[in-house]
Amino acid sequence: MTQVGEPRTEAGAALERVPHWIGGARVAGRSGRFGPVYDPAVGAIARTVDFASVEEVDAVVASAAAAFPAWRATSLSKRTEILFRIRNLVEAHRTEIAAHLTAEHGKVTSDALGEIARGLENLEFACGIPTLMKGGFSEQASTGVDVYQIRQPLGVVAGITPFNFPAMVPIWMFGNALACGNTFILKPSEKDPSAALLMAELLAEAGVPAGVFNVVQGDRVAVDRLLEHPAIAAVSFVGSTPIARHIYETATRNGKRVQALGGAKNHMLVLPDADIDMAADAAVSAGYGSAGERCMAIATIVAVGDVADPLIEAIRARVPRVTVGPGTDPASQMGPLVTRQHMEKVASYLESAPRQGATLVADGREHPLHRAGVGFFLGASLIDHVDAGMDCYRDEIFGPVLTVIRVRTYEEGVRLINANPYGNGAAIFTRDGGAGRRFQFEVNAGMVGINVPIPVPVAYYSFGGWKASLFGDLHMYGPEGIQFYTRAKVVTSRWPDPGTSSVDLGFPRTR
Repeated sequence: MTQVGEPRTEAGAALERVPHWIGGARVAGRSGRFGPVYDPAVGAIARTVDFASVEEVDAVVASAAAAFPAWRATSLSKRTEILFRIRNLVEAHRTEIAAHLTAEHGKVTSDALGEIARGLENLEFACGIPTLMKGGFSEQASTGVDVYQIRQPLGVVAGITPFNFPAMVPIWMFGNALACGNTFILKPSEKDPSAALLMAELLAEAGVPAGVFNVVQGDRVAVDRLLEHPAIAAVSFVGSTPIARHIYETATRNGKRVQALGGAKNHMLVLPDADIDMAADAAVSAGYGSAGERCMAIATIVAVGDVADPLIEAIRARVPRVTVGPGTDPASQMGPLVTRQHMEKVASYLESAPRQGATLVADGREHPLHRAGVGFFLGASLIDHVDAGMDCYRDEIFGPVLTVIRVRTYEEGVRLINANPYGNGAAIFTRDGGAGRRFQFEVNAGMVGINVPIPVPVAYYSFGGWKASLFGDLHMYGPEGIQFYTRAKVVTSRWPDPGTSSVDLGFPRTR
């Protein structure tokens, strides 16, 4: 929702405005456009965020472009020193960053701190950039000729990040991008933009030069200008599949390198030999954690054969124990959804699923906080007897709703998973090692868990899905992140002895 004019509280005081970060300083927007930032626990606008104009985006790009030559020329040892300081400052301020996440996204404090911990892992990986940027060397490839490969930064790169991980996903991107010698422009979600500003201040304190890291706030106007701007070399994105497709098609059409991570419909295949309590605990944690607003959340349980009834009963018994409340309450295990619009969309599947033939085992609309209408709360929900044609299965719900599909065999379950258009993550629960190995071989997903419900890779591997969950060739962070933010250059060199020179008009030979 774009607004124009001076926003004010009910008492008449002007609301705090979240600005841009350009050239190493906070810069107030000049477009006159802004959007609301809600406190989802109370359902009220807490502050507003500036929306950049095309001209303001151009100013951010100019700042990043001007800073690139000096940053690229900065030694690996100096960049590493700065990265270590960034890592230490993020750790020292993790509680403050987490408070922003809770205030604007709604996730509980423990989950917010977990998000920052995973971001720190990626900063620690980026601190190894001297090793990660090593090239290759072949001596005497031909007589007196050496050949070697080096990796060089791209230039100005941009990251467009989602509301559900306002700290971790930006770190996934800017850690490697800066380490490799690029300058970076972050366009955070307008729903929870404050963490980006705090991280910008920490990067400046760590010694990141002005213009090397920038934050531009905004809506589609800012995004589309980033995708079109000729000075931007690459774009990283995490979000829904329709927007990921738009990002990929628009940016590649404008000659940019793109990694665009889209939506998901993560399945958890449970075999009859699985530990029921272990599988039920995993389903509840992976389905309802962060109110289901995770791209790696378990959305669908595929229950094989006789395991269905005891598994569903075990999950149903656990649902009332999920404590829903404000993220600031230490007793809360699940906070509100990010906006009222999103909460209402998620709740609509609890209405449509029974009409389409499913069984509503647990209805989150019955939770007292949802009934009270204060904040954007919805209780944990469970839908049984789902089939592949129902809306609750075909759509990415992105909320605290677990759906259950019953199948007769392992083979039927894998066919169902592989037929789904998404391929972000998939998990199997079993005591059979052979079944686990077969699953990892046969399932079409980029990240696979064996008795692990949310198989997010550690920082020294890379994160990314298959099919409609990824547009582009390279996954995010880890080794593929280094590859994404650099390009290879091969040098062939010869240093002839003094006094020896000849003219050879033939094609170079290898002997």
